[in-house]
Amino acid sequence: MNIVEVRNLKKLYPCGANPVYALNGVDLCIEEGTFVSIIGASGSGKTTLLNLIGALDAPTEGEITVRGVPLSKLSQNERTIFRRRNIGFVFQSYNLIPVLSVYENIVLPLKLDGRRIDAEYVNLLIKNLKIEDKLNQLPNTLSGGQQQRVAIARALITRPAIVLADEPSGNLDSKTGAEVLAFMKMLSASFHQTLMVVTHNEEIAQMADRMIRLEDGKIC
Repeated sequence: MNIVEVRNLKKLYPCGANPVYALNGVDLCIEEGTFVSIIGASGSGKTTLLNLIGALDAPTEGEITVRGVPLSKLSQNERTIFRRRNIGFVFQSYNLIPVLSVYENIVLPLKLDGRRIDAEYVNLLIKNLKIEDKLNQLPNTLSGGQQQRVAIARALITRPAIVLADEPSGNLDSKTGAEVLAFMKMLSASFHQTLMVVTHNEEIAQMADRMIRLEDGKIC
Protein backbone atom coordinates (compact mmCIF):
# COMPACT_ATOMS: atom_id res chain seq x y z
CA MET A 1 0.00 0.00 0.00
CA ASN A 2 1.33 3.42 -0.97
CA ILE A 3 1.38 5.93 1.87
CA VAL A 4 2.68 8.75 -0.37
CA GLU A 5 1.78 9.37 -4.01
CA VAL A 6 3.21 12.30 -5.96
CA ARG A 7 2.06 13.14 -9.48
CA ASN A 8 3.70 15.63 -11.86
CA LEU A 9 4.98 17.69 -8.96
CA LYS A 10 6.41 21.10 -9.82
CA LYS A 11 7.63 23.94 -7.64
CA LEU A 12 8.56 27.19 -9.34
CA TYR A 13 10.30 30.07 -7.63
CA PRO A 14 10.09 33.45 -9.41
CA CYS A 15 13.56 34.84 -10.05
CA GLY A 16 13.28 37.90 -12.29
CA ALA A 17 13.16 36.97 -15.94
CA ASN A 18 14.47 33.47 -15.22
CA PRO A 19 12.19 31.56 -12.82
CA VAL A 20 13.74 28.53 -11.16
CA TYR A 21 12.13 25.11 -10.95
CA ALA A 22 13.11 23.53 -7.62
CA LEU A 23 11.07 20.51 -8.74
CA ASN A 24 10.10 19.89 -12.34
CA GLY A 25 7.72 17.01 -12.97
CA VAL A 26 8.36 14.54 -10.13
CA ASP A 27 6.35 11.30 -10.01
CA LEU A 28 6.84 9.16 -6.93
CA CYS A 29 5.15 6.46 -4.87
CA ILE A 30 6.33 5.41 -1.41
CA GLU A 31 5.12 2.18 0.16
CA GLU A 32 4.02 2.21 3.78
CA GLY A 33 6.74 1.16 6.20
CA THR A 34 9.60 1.87 3.80
CA PHE A 35 12.86 3.59 4.76
CA VAL A 36 13.74 5.90 1.86
CA SER A 37 16.88 8.00 1.47
CA ILE A 38 16.86 11.04 -0.81
CA ILE A 39 20.22 12.12 -2.16
CA GLY A 40 21.51 14.67 -4.64
CA ALA A 41 23.66 17.76 -4.94
CA SER A 42 22.76 20.99 -3.13
CA GLY A 43 19.93 22.71 -4.98
CA SER A 44 18.63 19.50 -6.53
CA GLY A 45 15.24 19.84 -4.82
CA LYS A 46 15.59 17.41 -1.90
CA THR A 47 14.39 19.72 0.89
CA THR A 48 11.66 21.17 -1.35
CA LEU A 49 10.31 17.67 -1.97
CA LEU A 50 10.29 16.92 1.75
CA ASN A 51 8.51 20.19 2.59
CA LEU A 52 5.82 19.58 -0.04
CA ILE A 53 5.15 16.01 1.08
CA GLY A 54 4.96 17.28 4.65
CA ALA A 55 2.38 19.95 3.70
CA LEU A 56 4.67 22.75 4.84
CA ASP A 57 4.50 24.28 1.38
CA ALA A 58 2.20 24.04 -1.64
CA PRO A 59 3.28 22.98 -5.13
CA THR A 60 3.03 25.18 -8.19
CA GLU A 61 1.56 22.24 -10.06
CA GLY A 62 0.79 18.59 -9.42
CA GLU A 63 -0.85 16.58 -6.64
CA ILE A 64 0.37 14.98 -3.43
CA THR A 65 -1.64 12.31 -1.63
CA VAL A 66 -0.62 11.22 1.87
CA ARG A 67 -2.43 8.34 3.58
CA GLY A 68 -5.12 8.61 0.92
CA VAL A 69 -5.69 12.33 1.55
CA PRO A 70 -5.07 14.79 -1.33
CA LEU A 71 -3.24 17.65 0.38
CA SER A 72 -4.64 20.22 -2.05
CA LYS A 73 -8.14 19.54 -0.70
CA LEU A 74 -7.23 20.55 2.86
CA SER A 75 -7.66 24.03 4.30
CA GLN A 76 -4.70 25.61 6.08
CA ASN A 77 -6.10 24.63 9.47
CA GLU A 78 -6.82 21.08 8.29
CA ARG A 79 -3.25 20.83 7.00
CA THR A 80 -1.89 21.84 10.39
CA ILE A 81 -3.94 19.18 12.18
CA PHE A 82 -3.09 16.56 9.53
CA ARG A 83 0.65 17.26 9.91
CA ARG A 84 0.51 17.10 13.68
CA ARG A 85 -1.29 13.76 13.70
CA ASN A 86 0.48 12.00 10.84
CA ILE A 87 3.92 13.47 10.19
CA GLY A 88 7.05 13.94 12.28
CA PHE A 89 9.67 16.44 11.10
CA VAL A 90 13.38 16.71 11.75
CA PHE A 91 14.56 20.08 10.43
CA GLN A 92 18.14 21.12 9.61
CA SER A 93 17.64 24.20 11.79
CA TYR A 94 16.15 22.16 14.70
CA ASN A 95 13.21 24.64 15.21
CA LEU A 96 13.22 24.09 18.98
CA ILE A 97 11.25 26.55 21.16
CA PRO A 98 13.95 28.54 23.00
CA VAL A 99 11.88 29.29 26.14
CA LEU A 100 10.90 25.64 26.68
CA SER A 101 13.08 23.03 28.31
CA VAL A 102 14.32 19.99 26.42
CA TYR A 103 11.55 17.85 27.93
CA GLU A 104 8.88 20.44 27.13
CA ASN A 105 10.09 20.66 23.53
CA ILE A 106 9.94 16.89 23.15
CA VAL A 107 6.37 16.46 24.45
CA LEU A 108 4.99 19.66 22.87
CA PRO A 109 3.35 17.88 19.87
CA LEU A 110 1.42 15.64 22.27
CA LYS A 111 0.24 18.58 24.37
CA LEU A 112 -0.86 20.53 21.30
CA ASP A 113 -3.03 17.58 20.28
CA GLY A 114 -4.34 16.91 23.81
CA ARG A 115 -2.76 13.44 23.91
CA ARG A 116 -1.44 11.48 26.88
CA ILE A 117 2.29 11.43 27.47
CA ASP A 118 3.64 7.87 27.47
CA ALA A 119 6.47 8.10 30.03
CA GLU A 120 7.89 4.71 29.04
CA TYR A 121 8.16 5.75 25.39
CA VAL A 122 9.68 9.12 26.34
CA ASN A 123 12.31 7.28 28.36
CA LEU A 124 13.05 4.98 25.41
CA LEU A 125 13.66 7.98 23.16
CA ILE A 126 15.79 10.05 25.51
CA LYS A 127 17.89 7.06 26.58
CA ASN A 128 18.68 5.95 23.03
CA LEU A 129 19.33 9.52 21.90
CA LYS A 130 21.53 10.06 24.98
CA ILE A 131 19.84 13.22 26.24
CA GLU A 132 18.44 11.93 29.55
CA ASP A 133 20.68 14.33 31.51
CA LYS A 134 19.57 17.36 29.45
CA LEU A 135 15.82 17.35 30.07
CA ASN A 136 15.69 20.47 32.26
CA GLN A 137 18.03 22.55 30.13
CA LEU A 138 17.05 25.18 27.56
CA PRO A 139 18.00 24.58 23.91
CA ASN A 140 20.55 27.40 23.81
CA THR A 141 22.64 25.62 26.46
CA LEU A 142 23.08 22.58 24.21
CA SER A 143 25.53 21.86 21.43
CA GLY A 144 24.29 21.59 17.86
CA GLY A 145 24.42 17.80 18.00
CA GLN A 146 22.44 17.71 21.24
CA GLN A 147 19.80 20.03 19.81
CA GLN A 148 19.56 17.74 16.80
CA ARG A 149 18.85 14.77 19.06
CA VAL A 150 16.12 16.71 20.88
CA ALA A 151 14.57 17.57 17.51
CA ILE A 152 14.62 13.89 16.55
CA ALA A 153 12.94 12.91 19.83
CA ARG A 154 10.25 15.53 19.25
CA ALA A 155 9.64 14.21 15.72
CA LEU A 156 9.23 10.66 16.99
CA ILE A 157 7.21 11.35 20.14
CA THR A 158 3.78 11.06 18.46
CA ARG A 159 4.72 7.78 16.72
CA PRO A 160 3.84 9.41 13.38
CA ALA A 161 2.95 7.40 10.30
CA ILE A 162 5.65 9.27 8.36
CA VAL A 163 8.94 10.71 9.59
CA LEU A 164 10.54 13.31 7.32
CA ALA A 165 14.14 14.08 8.24
CA ASP A 166 16.30 16.71 6.54
CA GLU A 167 19.97 15.87 7.18
CA PRO A 168 19.25 14.39 10.64
CA SER A 169 22.91 13.44 11.07
CA GLY A 170 24.28 16.72 9.73
CA ASN A 171 25.45 17.99 13.14
CA LEU A 172 26.54 14.63 14.49
CA ASP A 173 29.86 12.85 14.10
CA SER A 174 29.80 9.91 11.71
CA LYS A 175 29.63 7.22 14.41
CA THR A 176 26.84 8.95 16.36
CA GLY A 177 24.99 9.78 13.15
CA ALA A 178 24.97 6.14 12.10
CA GLU A 179 23.77 5.10 15.58
CA VAL A 180 20.92 7.64 15.54
CA LEU A 181 19.79 6.58 12.07
CA ALA A 182 19.94 2.92 13.10
CA PHE A 183 17.70 3.76 16.09
CA MET A 184 15.26 5.66 13.85
CA LYS A 185 15.21 2.71 11.45
CA MET A 186 14.54 0.32 14.32
CA LEU A 187 11.63 2.45 15.57
CA SER A 188 10.15 2.79 12.09
CA ALA A 189 10.23 -0.99 11.70
CA SER A 190 8.69 -1.52 15.15
CA PHE A 191 5.81 0.89 14.53
CA HIS A 192 5.56 0.30 10.76
CA GLN A 193 6.44 3.93 10.09
CA THR A 194 7.59 5.33 6.77
CA LEU A 195 10.95 7.09 7.08
CA MET A 196 12.16 9.56 4.45
CA VAL A 197 15.64 10.97 5.01
CA VAL A 198 17.48 13.63 3.03
CA THR A 199 21.21 13.07 3.37
CA HIS A 200 24.57 13.77 1.79
CA ASN A 201 26.05 10.85 3.72
CA GLU A 202 26.44 7.88 1.37
CA GLU A 203 26.81 5.43 4.27
CA ILE A 204 23.50 6.54 5.78
CA ALA A 205 21.82 6.54 2.36
CA GLN A 206 22.86 2.90 1.93
CA MET A 207 21.02 1.98 5.16
CA ALA A 208 17.69 2.67 3.43
CA ASP A 209 15.41 0.16 1.74
CA ARG A 210 15.24 2.46 -1.26
CA MET A 211 17.40 5.30 -2.52
CA ILE A 212 16.03 8.20 -4.60
CA ARG A 213 18.44 10.50 -6.41
CA LEU A 214 17.36 14.01 -7.42
CA GLU A 215 19.10 16.10 -10.05
CA ASP A 216 17.93 19.52 -11.24
CA GLY A 217 14.48 18.99 -9.72
CA LYS A 218 13.92 15.59 -11.29
CA ILE A 219 14.32 11.98 -10.21
CA CYS A 220 17.17 10.39 -12.12
